[in-house]
Amino acid sequence: MRDAIEAVYREESRRILATLIRLLGDFDLAEEAMQDAFTAAVERWPLEGMPANPRSWLISAGRFRAIDRLRRATRFAELDLPSVDVHEPALDDETIADDQLRLLFTCCHPALSPDAQIALTLREVCGLTTEAIAHAFITSPPTIAQRIVRAKAKIRGARIPYAVPLPADLPDLLDAVLHVIYLVFNEGYSPSSGADVTHASLSAEAIRLGRELMTLLDEPELHGLVALMLLHEARRDTRSSANGDIVLLEDQDRGRWNREMIADGSQLVKRALRSRRIGAFTLQAAIAAVHAEAPSADATDWRKIVALYDLLRRADPSPIVELNRAVAVAMRDGAAIGVAIIDDLFARGELGQYRFAHAARAELCRRAGRFADARDGFERALALSESAPERRLIELRLGSLAGHSNE
Repeated sequence: MRDAIEAVYREESRRILATLIRLLGDFDLAEEAMQDAFTAAVERWPLEGMPANPRSWLISAGRFRAIDRLRRATRFAELDLPSVDVHEPALDDETIADDQLRLLFTCCHPALSPDAQIALTLREVCGLTTEAIAHAFITSPPTIAQRIVRAKAKIRGARIPYAVPLPADLPDLLDAVLHVIYLVFNEGYSPSSGADVTHASLSAEAIRLGRELMTLLDEPELHGLVALMLLHEARRDTRSSANGDIVLLEDQDRGRWNREMIADGSQLVKRALRSRRIGAFTLQAAIAAVHAEAPSADATDWRKIVALYDLLRRADPSPIVELNRAVAVAMRDGAAIGVAIIDDLFARGELGQYRFAHAARAELCRRAGRFADARDGFERALALSESAPERRLIELRLGSLAGHSNE
């Protein structure tokens, strides 16, 4: 039974928390209520059996335990506590899905700083640990924890509403929401730590949130984001081997890619590209579509990809975009040229703690016959990686360098 309860927690805890926040009006109180509910489940379900609808049972249990706690509080009438409706709420699937959307927009309210919006949403909507969020931000866990605490205090103090904005207000909130969804997808598609190559539930949740937003807002960049996620997700089944090792793009079995997802993603890319305002997600989706349409790795149109990266770095100038462009340039013009671009990024003090930058440079050095430099780069990437599959891949690359020398 404990395994079953843990499975319910993994699958349902974020939905349960979102509904409890609506019902109780406070993040911290809702989190305590959810923990109380799962504690009650551990105590009662082994004796009574799992209820037919575990999610509704846990929401009701958490809510009533929170009400009891408030009623027992000292000088209850004088405390600044949320008003709690004691009547039994509606807990149908549509209402619970709406609760997650409400929570998403609350966490991304413009009264919060962009960094706080993203950190709070990843923690509360998606349940990522502060360590995982820190990896996504390339920063430290204490910094993320402080952002989350301050964001909750801001929501409470400013009485930020727990509601889906009116259609006229949605565009102002969209940018932060899109970046949050993308970070959630990335953590599912390429986890920063752990034993798995992917976390399918996180990626699926990000795609679901994106599709849900598309029912509310006809926005090209939103279409671009959903397209990007679908085009990447289409390759999920080919990204790892039977024993859980990473399979690189050039080695993946393209016959196993999900063609339905690719078709959906490609249609959304075309739709987004018809807009006069082409954003970063749309350009990234266009790059992913070029990869998806290539019948083989050797047939990839790297000239087109570099051209798209040139547009992307103007739309979204960042070191990571420059890194990805460097790899594309290397595939078009030769590994040595790509290494020179990455070296320039390092010389500017950028990406020194980004494991993928060291791994990319090392791989290009390997291809250029600079085996000592490749060995050094892979060792640096290995020291920065907390993902078991990534570490195995890097160790395999290091092993392939044994006996090679460029001296």
